[in-house]
Amino acid sequence: MSLTNFGPLRRACLLLALIPLHAVAVQDGTDPVVQQIVADISSARIEQRIRKLVSFETRHTLSQTDSDTRGIGAARRWIEAELRACAQASGGRLQVSTQEWLEPTSRRVSRPTKLVNVLATLPGNSPSSRERLLMVSGHYDSINSDINDSLGLAPGANDDASGTAVSMELACVMAKHQFDATLIFMAVPGEEQGLLGAAHFAREARKQGLQIEAMITNDIVGSATGDAGQRDAKRLRLFADGFDPLLRMLVQGQTGQAPDPAEQASTQGFRSQLQSIAMAGGGADLPTHQLGRHLKAAAERYLPGFTVQLIQRRDRYLRGGDHIPFLEQGYAAVRFTEPFENFRHQHQNVRTEGTAVFGDLPDFVEFDYVADVARVNAIGLATLALAPPPPANVRMDTSQLTNDSTLRWDLSNDPAVVGYRLVWRESDATSWQFSRDFGRVSQATVPISKDNVLFGVQSLSARGHASLAVYPLPQSR
Repeated sequence: MSLTNFGPLRRACLLLALIPLHAVAVQDGTDPVVQQIVADISSARIEQRIRKLVSFETRHTLSQTDSDTRGIGAARRWIEAELRACAQASGGRLQVSTQEWLEPTSRRVSRPTKLVNVLATLPGNSPSSRERLLMVSGHYDSINSDINDSLGLAPGANDDASGTAVSMELACVMAKHQFDATLIFMAVPGEEQGLLGAAHFAREARKQGLQIEAMITNDIVGSATGDAGQRDAKRLRLFADGFDPLLRMLVQGQTGQAPDPAEQASTQGFRSQLQSIAMAGGGADLPTHQLGRHLKAAAERYLPGFTVQLIQRRDRYLRGGDHIPFLEQGYAAVRFTEPFENFRHQHQNVRTEGTAVFGDLPDFVEFDYVADVARVNAIGLATLALAPPPPANVRMDTSQLTNDSTLRWDLSNDPAVVGYRLVWRESDATSWQFSRDFGRVSQATVPISKDNVLFGVQSLSARGHASLAVYPLPQSR
């Protein structure tokens, strides 16, 4: 077939095969370690944990903490005990801890309240990657129709015992394996009162300079069936948009709101970085967008027939999740949620009106679907944790007019990096369409016009795992 039958981009992609480039033997198949993790995830364990969380009757953030059978305190201690059992089974590789603080009175917190994040950490083995943190969370608090009702029944099976069970299952299954980067599995409270547990962790992480490369929250991931009976058990929504810090800065400027000096100082660096990417044409290529692309591509490679619906929006309208405080601190953070929602089973008192049953009960959770959600998370986390760090200082040569594209980056001294991958897509595409692998080089030229496509550069491991893509900033000389 003649090259003239293809568009300019596709002709260039075919021409690449004719040009001798420094290639690296990187496999595009699946990794047996990741496959084993996927196989080990159990819908029965997930169901057991969701039902146990529901058995505490309410997990309202301000519910009682002195009972062993009811309230958020009992739920939190059970979560911690379950994770410690998994840590013991792992031979100590998994490390369980808690993060406590006193949450002050606010609009949704009627009195100063001790809140506790429960963390299970699987330290990375690679000296060059163990500071890279990959996080997954679910929130273990719940509410009913009255956000201030700390006494009434609030089962919270889907919102968000489902996400908490996913995080716990991942911790226990993935603790059997070793990874280059560090994994943190988290259960947080206070989401319904204003994302309090996630916000506390994100603020402290920024103060400590923690290198959170990716954060995933799972919130309302329990059902593939919507309120009109629509159903798709092979689809999961992924909300991924990284503009949050820039939008906050813009809104503050438009409203005349004075920014907090401490926050402005701590966020200046990453806001400047995001702004540079956006102004260079990478408005859809911020780190959160790259994380979303990775999660979608990895899941669909390991789970044929399953679709991760990538939505470039930070969340649904009128809603928010625990990824947002991480976005506000400049971290790449995304949210998984089910394909449809049934609002009769969210934030409702348990009751029956005619033939309609209201309430967030286990009866409306599809445990096999939750297990698939856990598999999607595990694939994304494992493939990133087995990949090397992303390339640094990625630039696009814009020093002269040319129809070729030359990209440069700092050559890593990390022995885990065996090569680099150029990825690119047409400007109206959301996912990477084409790629070309190179060895341990610090630049590459391809016969494609930089004016017509969007590029990214990834680091590659010997096992074929690719880092998150990095968008190139223009360099005129």
